[in-house]
Amino acid sequence: MSKSAVNARTVLLAALAVAALSACKPQAPTEPAATPAPPEAAAPPAAPAADARPSAQGAPFDAKAFAGTFTGTLPCADCPGIDTRIELAADGTYTVTESYRERPAQELKGDGTWTVEENNQRLRLDPNSKSDHDRLFAILSNDEIRQLDMEGKPIESSLPYNLKRSAQ
Repeated sequence: MSKSAVNARTVLLAALAVAALSACKPQAPTEPAATPAPPEAAAPPAAPAADARPSAQGAPFDAKAFAGTFTGTLPCADCPGIDTRIELAADGTYTVTESYRERPAQELKGDGTWTVEENNQRLRLDPNSKSDHDRLFAILSNDEIRQLDMEGKPIESSLPYNLKRSAQ
C-alpha cells in the first residue's frame, strides 16, 4: 500500500473513532417522574356538554327510539334536487326512495341494513345491493341527519344535505 493510501485510511479510521466517541457522551441526569396526584385530589370529571344526538350522554343507543322516517331534498348536479325519503326500521333495516326533480316520474328504491357507529355520531346505510356503496350520515339530533361523503367526512358546501324526521 502506498504511503498516501495508509494516511487516508488512518484519517478515515480516526474520524470514525471520533464520531463514535462523541455519540457516547454521558447524559445529564433526568428529573424523576412526577408522582400522580391521589385520586381524591383529582378534579372531578367535567359534566358532558349538552348534546342532542341520541344517547350521546353515554347511555346505550336505542335503535327503536331512533328508528323513523327522514325526508328532504338533497343536492343534484344536473337537476334542482333529489327528493329523498329514508325509513329506518327498529329491526335495523331501511328503505330509501329517491325522486329526481324535473325528470320523468321515476322513483329509485333501495334497501339494506342500518347501523350507528362512531360513538353514536354516524349512521351507516349498508345496501343489500352490493353494487351500491354504503351511505353515511352525521347524526345531528334525534330529528336530523346530514349526508357525509364516501369517506365519512362532512361535505363542505352551503347546499342542503340535511334530512329531517317526518311524521311518516
